[in-house]
Amino acid sequence: MHPARLWRPLKDNQVQCLLCSHFCVIKPGARGKCGVRENRPEDGKGALFTLVYGLPAAVNVDPVEKKPLYHFLPGTRTFSLGTMGCNLSCTFCQNASLSQPPRLGSRITGHLASPADLVAAALESGSKSVAYTYSEPTVFFELVEDTARLARARGLKNILVTNGFMSPDCLEAFGPDSPAEPGLIQAANVDLKAFTEAFYQVRCGARLAPVLANLKHMRRLGWWLEVTTLLIPGLNDAPEELKDMAAFIAAELGPDTPWHLSRFHPDYKLTDRPVTPHATLLAAREAGRAAGLRFVYIGNASGPGFGDTLCPDCKAVVLGREGFQAALGGLSSGACAACGLALPGVWD
Repeated sequence: MHPARLWRPLKDNQVQCLLCSHFCVIKPGARGKCGVRENRPEDGKGALFTLVYGLPAAVNVDPVEKKPLYHFLPGTRTFSLGTMGCNLSCTFCQNASLSQPPRLGSRITGHLASPADLVAAALESGSKSVAYTYSEPTVFFELVEDTARLARARGLKNILVTNGFMSPDCLEAFGPDSPAEPGLIQAANVDLKAFTEAFYQVRCGARLAPVLANLKHMRRLGWWLEVTTLLIPGLNDAPEELKDMAAFIAAELGPDTPWHLSRFHPDYKLTDRPVTPHATLLAAREAGRAAGLRFVYIGNASGPGFGDTLCPDCKAVVLGREGFQAALGGLSSGACAACGLALPGVWD
């Protein structure tokens, strides 16, 4: 139990959560759709509390490439943490044991750790950044905000791995405190799960439009941004949909925005679909390149050059990747060692 932020009181002891784009109206004693924010009235008024502050359920030290971020401090480690809970109900969730139980009324579990504890552990691990990941970091906003502020003060970068369904107020809270000071978040990988409202409504219990607006908002905030799409056979892999998605990324986020195309494996409630064929992954990569995207990667699958970063000019391999390991030999001070072209990203 910890006082929540980003909410407003309503009549009859109700509250409205302003954290994500569901904007849940929560009755006394009830929880929001995420399952981890509860209205417990105090002094005759509604009061919202977070149930996961200081309660991470997963903590690991990962290669930053695992997030996946390929143009942000490659070859470094990131201290990764997440609590239980999520504001989406994706039928294909790859981490359902962590994200979905609170939504279904199950017990919330985790390990007691304060923001100071987490930052101390991150520094001890030798990590260069802290990643808020595994579940949806929007729903443990208070823990992210407090940890990120301490991490920034100690020289660590902060990363969101998110479904992008937060509210504009949530994004602004993570943005720059003032024109002279950097924001709390420096990089994000956003799941763009599909490019139709029907998919988001039926498969995720959400909406596409807020995600697209938030992607553009993140770009305005100056974060380094990468996008991931899990390609599910027969659901979001139609050529026209991929063409439209790639066009949006190129036009609205910029042609230098890396796009990660991830192979689907049957999981959670979606077990009637096959693994994504390699031909689909390759066709999606070509759609991205045809739209003008300069960095399109294939993940969760093995193939020649799937994870390599090529120089857009001379086509030399600037960063070669095998799994989550990056070989940095072709990168020199943020530029291609072969021809000197500066590459977009955060390299230092």
